Amino acid sequence: MTSPPRILPSLTVLVCLTATCAPATDWPHWRGPQDNGVADAGTYPVKWSDTENLLWKTPLPGKGSSTPIVWRERIYLTAPANGEDAALAFDWSGKLLWQTKLGTERAGKHPNGSGSNASPITDGESVFVYFKSGNFAALELDGKIRWQTNLVQAFGKDTLYWDHGASPVLTEKFVVMVRMHHGESWLAAFDKTTGAMRWKVARNFDTLVEGDHGYSSPRVVRDHGQEALLLWGGEHLTAHSAADGKLLWTCGGFSADAKANWPTVASVAVAGDIAVVPFGRSDRGFPFLYGIKLGGEGDVTKTHIAWKRTDTGTFVPSPAVNAGRVYLLRDRGEVECLDPATGKTIWADALPKASANFYSSPVIAAGKLYAIREDGAVFVAKVEDKFELLAENAMGERVVASPVLIANRIFIRGEKNLYCLGEK
Repeated sequence: MTSPPRILPSLTVLVCLTATCAPATDWPHWRGPQDNGVADAGTYPVKWSDTENLLWKTPLPGKGSSTPIVWRERIYLTAPANGEDAALAFDWSGKLLWQTKLGTERAGKHPNGSGSNASPITDGESVFVYFKSGNFAALELDGKIRWQTNLVQAFGKDTLYWDHGASPVLTEKFVVMVRMHHGESWLAAFDKTTGAMRWKVARNFDTLVEGDHGYSSPRVVRDHGQEALLLWGGEHLTAHSAADGKLLWTCGGFSADAKANWPTVASVAVAGDIAVVPFGRSDRGFPFLYGIKLGGEGDVTKTHIAWKRTDTGTFVPSPAVNAGRVYLLRDRGEVECLDPATGKTIWADALPKASANFYSSPVIAAGKLYAIREDGAVFVAKVEDKFELLAENAMGERVVASPVLIANRIFIRGEKNLYCLGEK
């Protein structure tokens, strides 16, 4: 491992998408108000059942895998409805407020996938949604369509082996989408108000089979004082200007370890000026994890790889970052706390194993980690100084979406129902 990197004051994660940061009642992005898998202060239940701490549950119109978002005590999510892509809104009591259909659904083919994998995002004025079909839209908070387009019709179908996974992200001016597949890969920005495309840049790299397939979402950061987009996929980490998509820098060096059928699924975590990059196939016993220093110009492969691990990593769940530490939930339930500056393990443990894997990304709240296995088992563990398993809860249905913890409530999107949990 190399020596710990110097913290650059000009490089910080951009965590506020509007003029002020989201208050404690908002979860505008699938990874939370700070885009790091961490909940704001609150009191959240550790144990629950059908009769204990279940405030309500409401049926969903179809199978979707996207994570809900919350804005001003309204819950927004995407799902298929009678063969069409749809966006839905629920009030704080679980009542359906509106359901807006956006065109013919393109159903998922992975057992845990769907045509509604991408999670919505909001700036408090509109809700932006994307679907495997290519349907891409901005909706007013009352469900009216502000604008709608179709990126598959515009740029052709994706060639992804599995279902589209990347979620839209917001910069100060634009809503941004990415496609990483075998073919023309691109990053594009659209006007929030009109949907007009403002810029589109190619992002193509030669890789082994399926190595150019990407399901991870971009990250919004600040790089040398400007707003930038951090993108992981195609065995490269790249940074692009949010203003025009211009490539700021690129980091390779991952291909030496690569094998065929290693797509990118987990999204990058950012801790200070370090991007924590999951690589390989943790689910098949080939985990890799890199710490990449942000910043620089041009090709930074030889100068910005701060550390590398060949014994830990994650394939599907994205890491969480809390209080200067990185928390990994691996696909088979291993949990690890690392120092992002050095990559060294602070502690490591594991959740109970089963035949099922972990697809949902973990969330940390009040020093506790909430992790959901695909069979609907929800684990709660203390993780501040050491690992201590506190509870295992059964949802009674499959869960792929990540949990949402906001304003003393936990929202869990199952295959059939939306659940709201809280201490009674």
